[in-house]
Amino acid sequence: MPSLVVRNLDESIINALKARAVAHHRSTEAEHRAILAEVLMKPQRQTFAEALANIPAAGIDSDFQRVNDDTSASHVFD
Repeated sequence: MPSLVVRNLDESIINALKARAVAHHRSTEAEHRAILAEVLMKPQRQTFAEALANIPAAGIDSDFQRVNDDTSASHVFD
């Protein structure tokens, strides 16, 4: 299996990695692998346009038309 060496890490990053490993009951190396897998193997986020395109049709436009009444906006919370 291939190996990965990361050089020139700030000591605060190493300490945070060790603390996270302890919290998850893993070795530092296992925690490093878990972080890499979590970040790199998760599904890619959708763009806003993709999210909008995936919204199902829920009716016709007239179902959602705004109803204008005589209520003044300044008195809505009175």
